[in-house]
Formats: sequence, structure tokens, C-alpha cells
Amino acid sequence: MSVPAIQTSNLYRRILSQFPQDISLAFTYGSGVFRQTGTTQGQMGNNMIDFVIAVDDPPTWHTMNLMQNRKHYSLLRFLGPKQVSSMQMNYGAGVYYNTLVPCDGRVIKYGVISTDTLIEDLLHWKTLYVSGRLHKPVKILVQNENGKLRAALVSNLKSAVTAAFLMLPESFSEEDLFVQIAGLSYAGDFRMVIGEDKSKVLNIVKANLPHFQMLYSNILQDCPQVVYKQHQGKLEIDKSPEGQFVQLMGLPRTLQQQITRIVDPPGKNRDVEEMLLQVAQDPDCGLVVQQGISAIVKSSSITQSAKGILTAGLLKTVSYSMKKLQKMWKGSRRKSH
Repeated sequence: MSVPAIQTSNLYRRILSQFPQDISLAFTYGSGVFRQTGTTQGQMGNNMIDFVIAVDDPPTWHTMNLMQNRKHYSLLRFLGPKQVSSMQMNYGAGVYYNTLVPCDGRVIKYGVISTDTLIEDLLHWKTLYVSGRLHKPVKILVQNENGKLRAALVSNLKSAVTAAFLMLPESFSEEDLFVQIAGLSYAGDFRMVIGEDKSKVLNIVKANLPHFQMLYSNILQDCPQVVYKQHQGKLEIDKSPEGQFVQLMGLPRTLQQQITRIVDPPGKNRDVEEMLLQVAQDPDCGLVVQQGISAIVKSSSITQSAKGILTAGLLKTVSYSMKKLQKMWKGSRRKSH
């Protein structure tokens, strides 16, 4: 199984062609690419386009990119590609962002991540930073033949479905499921308190329901734990302790560890399986899973944003933050009218 591909525009490929081409995966996402409820096509054209570029060898890639696109980098460029790569890989969520970059008549932001770091995040949800973006529809521009990466991309979608099931009631709609999935990477993100439009998750899902269906329909049809009435857009899952235990055991490793920390009193050190069996029988099982996800997202969102001040530079950080606050204000005004 592979992740279904959404048709892409020539603009994104033209922009991507301006970077070094030793890329294992590149995709574009966000409000400059996918319409959100309440946004017109004209407004989309003014929004920044977001890219993530995964590379096998970050020091070499940054060496080449510093030669081709030196002005994209903040003052960190004067430290050289090794320090840029070190900043990328050793701090935050393992992503190096260049932001507010003018390119082909648009403004873009692009994050560079190592292929190994990406695979680890997809499989284990170590930071849920890039893996969380990939829970939602994206436009994949480049994907090489790395079988491990392909399998990890599918595994990440399956994990999102499993986590969402644990937080949903026995029966629910497709839209309920996709809102839960789309919200996973925002749970605990401090930027949702300051700087992000609060209705963002619902706006993403409502305007892109066919894209979500395309992304998840095969997984839902093949999943033994759900009755998927596709023609009605309804789903039913097993909420028994046995059913929830199977789902908890299928969660990514970091999330299982976070759940164990929440419910295991200090000093007891019981094994993960024993703790998950206890959680499966808890009426607040879904809440515990949500707290575990929030703990992962909160940590990575704070450290990655702090790193962003260095990688973007102070002026760009202030400008970017003001744009986010403006969008949040517009969103709150739409809701009040």
C-alpha cells in the first residue's frame, strides 16, 4: 500500500526545481495549497506556500543550497553548512526552516529534514511535527524509491486512525473522524493559543473532505476494528476494553511511553503492556490518549518555534508571527458575525 497522490500544479514543481535535487521526499501543504472554509481562491493566492523537503545527507544538501540560495538563510549562513545542519538535526523537531522567501511570484517557507529523522517520526511519533502534517492531505512533489520511507508514510496514517478511534465514541461520522485526525498535531501546540485561527481544524476538513476520504478510505476498508458504512459516511468501532487494548498496543512507541508516564505512579515502573491494559479499562481512556499526544506536541512546538527565531532571523520571525495573529483575528471575527 502507498499513500494516494493528489494532483499537483506546475508552480510547485517550478519552485522545487530551484533547490538541490538530491531529495527523498518533498511535499507542499497548508492554506496556500489547500482551500479552507471561508477562504476565497484570491486569498489563497496571497497565502504563503509551505514545503517540506526530506534529504538523505543534510550537510551536503545545505552546502549546495547555500551556493544556490544563500539569501534564503538568516545570519546563520555565515557559520557554514555544518553548523546549519547541526542546528537542523540537534534541536527542536529536527527541521530547518527558511521562511518568507520570495520565489516565482509567491512567498514560500520550506523546512529541511533528514530522511532518517522523518522515518523515525512517522513510525514512532517522536515529535509529531512533520508526521502530524502528513495526517492531513498534502501534495507530494517528489518521492524516491526508499521502501522504508514508503512503509513509514502508510504506518503514520494507520496510527492516526488508531489514535482517533480511541478518542471517539462507538459510532461517528467520517467528518468526526477526520476532524479528530486533523487535530492530532494541534493538540498541545501553544501556537493554537497565540497565533493560530482556532477554527482552523474544522475549516481544513470541511473544505477538503474528498481529499481526506481519498487518503484514508483504503485504510478504513482494510481495518478489522471498524464497520465502515462508506455510502452513508458512518463508522462504528469496538469500545470494549479488549478492543481498546488492541488499539492501544497499535499506537506509536513514543505515545505509548507518554501514556505510561501519565498513569504510572513514580517508582512503580510497571511494563508498558501492563499499563496499557489498565488504561483500556479506564472510562477516561480517550482523555489519557489525548493528554499523551498533547505532551508530545507541546514539547516539539515550543522547541521548534524557539529554534525558528534563529533560523528565520528576528525580523522575519516578527513578520511571520504578525501574519499568524492577523489570520487568528480574522477567524475570530468571522465566527462572531
